[in-house]
Amino acid sequence: MPPVNPHARPTRRTVLGLCAALACGALLAQESFPSRRIEIIVPFPAGGTADFLGRLVGQKLGESWGQQVVVNNKPGAAGALGAESAAQAAPDGHTLLITSYTNRKMLFTPDAPAADPARDLAPVALLTKPPLLLLAHPSLPAKSVRELAALAKQKNDVNYASIGIGTPSHLAMELLKRSAGIPLTHVPYKGSSQALADVVAGHVPLMFDSVVSSSPHVKAGRLRALAVSSTTRLPNLPDVPTVAESGVAGFDVSTWAVLYVPAGTAGDRIAKLHEAVGRILRQPDVAERYAAQGAPVPPPLTPAQVAAFVRDDVAMWRKLVRETGIQPE
Repeated sequence: MPPVNPHARPTRRTVLGLCAALACGALLAQESFPSRRIEIIVPFPAGGTADFLGRLVGQKLGESWGQQVVVNNKPGAAGALGAESAAQAAPDGHTLLITSYTNRKMLFTPDAPAADPARDLAPVALLTKPPLLLLAHPSLPAKSVRELAALAKQKNDVNYASIGIGTPSHLAMELLKRSAGIPLTHVPYKGSSQALADVVAGHVPLMFDSVVSSSPHVKAGRLRALAVSSTTRLPNLPDVPTVAESGVAGFDVSTWAVLYVPAGTAGDRIAKLHEAVGRILRQPDVAERYAAQGAPVPPPLTPAQVAAFVRDDVAMWRKLVRETGIQPE
C-alpha cells in the first residue's frame, strides 16, 4: 500500500465517498433508535392521569417498536423527584418523562428567568389537557359551588386537601377561593392517593382532583362532584356543571400532561418519538380509552408549540402565587 500524503488534496471520489459514509452512518444511527428497553418515568403514584397515560403510551410504543417499555413510578415532592431523575438520565431518547409541573421551584422563585422546563427537559408532545373535578364528601352539606361558598362563609372552618403545595389541585382551589371569595383552609398531602383516600373517608371534605382518579368514586357515590374546572362539561359526567356555570364567571382551569426527554436529546430522536406519539393519539381505541377516563385527546402541537404552551401556563400560575403569597414547603 502506498504511503498516505497528508498534504495531498482529496479527490472528488474521496469526498463523495466520505459524504456517503457519513450519511450512511447517520441513517444507521437514526434507524437504530430505539435500540434497547425504554423507561417511562411517572413522577406520581399509580392510579392518576400521568400513570394512565404512561401505561397506555408505553403499551402502544412497545407494540409499534418491538422494544420493552417499562413504566417507573417515582413519586415525591409533587413530581419534582421523578422529573429530576429524568433530567439526569442519558439524553438518548430511551428515558421518557410524563408529567405536568416539572419543577415547582419555578413557581416560587421571584427572580428566576421566564419559567421554562426545557432548560433540563425537552418537550416531545402534549398528551392531554384535562380539567379537574371539584369534589366533596357526601357528609358536607353543600351540593353546588354556591352552597359551598355560603357554608364556608358561615362556618369559616372548611378544609380542603391537595396533592401538595404548588400542584394543580392546590392552585386551582386557591384560584377558586380568590375568584369566589370562599374562605377555605389548605391541608397539603404528599400525593394524590393519600389525599383522595382521606377525602373519600371524610377526614377532609373537599378537593380538586383529576377526573381519572376521582370519577370511579363519583359514580359509586363515595364522593360528590360539585363542578368541573373547564368551560365545558365532561361527556362522561354530563350532569356535573362547570365552575363558571356555578356562578364564578371566567373560571377555566385545565391541567396538562407532557411527554419529555432529557435536554440534549438529538432532534431526530425527538422527532421520531413525536411522530410515534401522534400516531398513537390518532388510534380509535386510544380515543375511546381517553373518553372513558374523561381525559380529552389534545390538539396536535409541535414540540416548540408545547414549550410555548407550558411557558404561558406556568406564567399564569406564577402570577397567582406572587399575588396570593403562597409559600413553598
